[in-house]
Amino acid sequence: MWGKLTSQLETGELLWILFGLVGQIMFTGRFVVQWIASERAKKSVVTRSFWLFSIMGSSILSVYAIYRRDPVFILGQLPGIFIYFRNLVIMRNHEKREASATATASTSSAPEASALASTSYGPTASASVSTPPSSVPAATVSASLSPAPAASEEAREEA
Repeated sequence: MWGKLTSQLETGELLWILFGLVGQIMFTGRFVVQWIASERAKKSVVTRSFWLFSIMGSSILSVYAIYRRDPVFILGQLPGIFIYFRNLVIMRNHEKREASATATASTSSAPEASALASTSYGPTASASVSTPPSSVPAATVSASLSPAPAASEEAREEA
């Protein structure tokens, strides 16, 4: 079968077919990447690599479709590239907002750290904190303090 197909095509045409197949493999590969990530997370996950595979595969397929002068194929692939890039931008902006919120939360919780360090939690509490509480995130200070055995479950979760 391949012998009949390839014997009728010129080398240049075979290279274009190979180019198109590489694009299709990359485009399909994005689903494999997404599936593996979702299986590992035990929930549906769309990773950065999914969008990168989408961009690369769709770009290659778009070039191939333009070479083939196939308007249906071109219209099916070309617009998606912009959507995939936009999803990467949305992902990056979300990560920046999360990082900013985390940084803000850790600096705004410094008074909480000071209050936690001065609160008596019973005989199992640490007697001193060597680092000034204002420079230590609340999670660090509260992790070094353990509530007294008689404390409620809610107090343990907050610590």
